Amino acid sequence: MKSFSIPFLNLVISLVFLGCKSVAVLPTNTPVKNVDIEALALKIKSNYPKVNKVRSRIKATYNDGAREQQLVIQFRMEEKKKLWLSATMLIPIAKLMITPQEVSFYEKFQKTFFQGNFDLINTPYNTDFDYSDIENLFLGKPFLDPSEGRWKQISNPQYYILIPQGNRTGLTPTLFFDPVSFLLKEQRFILPGTSYNLTIKYLRHIKIDGVSLPSLIEITLFDGTVSQRLELEFSRTDFTEGLTFPFEIPQGYSKIEF
Repeated sequence: MKSFSIPFLNLVISLVFLGCKSVAVLPTNTPVKNVDIEALALKIKSNYPKVNKVRSRIKATYNDGAREQQLVIQFRMEEKKKLWLSATMLIPIAKLMITPQEVSFYEKFQKTFFQGNFDLINTPYNTDFDYSDIENLFLGKPFLDPSEGRWKQISNPQYYILIPQGNRTGLTPTLFFDPVSFLLKEQRFILPGTSYNLTIKYLRHIKIDGVSLPSLIEITLFDGTVSQRLELEFSRTDFTEGLTFPFEIPQGYSKIEF
């Protein structure tokens, strides 16, 4: 019998043991109980959308139980750089520009504007969102990455449900992932220091050039008594390198102070 060289044998053993440690999480109709959470988290992360520039038309519907309002919003984003929204009600009424450094906003009804840090978003609800959180919301990514830190699986017949373990500050999410697509379907939070519950549901996705993006997002804020719901329905989504982000605060507008 032909003898094996020691280096070759070491290589075979290494590959075998590496293969044993690499647990594949395969698509299944129902979640696997006691799934390897590290492997699941890597599978989820590998499915995150990778985009450069994206634009879409959003039909935004707000409902607080007493009234319902609709807006059409033009949405444009350059990943990790800027996010631009232009809202209309027959005519343009407001624009919002968010970058990692600041938030800028103006509206034409009362002729007011804001230009500064993320207080405009965070002050009303005692949160600490930054640019990456806002971008993740539109991309269908969790605010807290399950591939970082320790997580626990909650048994459920429909979704992989993950909650973080250990001492954490800020938002503590409960994350729901589809066992077939591994896309984020829902994330829930209790806003720190408040009675508010925030739920973000990704009710529908669309695949463009092999990239899955949310096409219907439902955001619900519940204070224990009143529920406010915002539905974002995306259409005409595409990727284009020729996007522009026009934004200029008109003269004579009054600044909103926080």
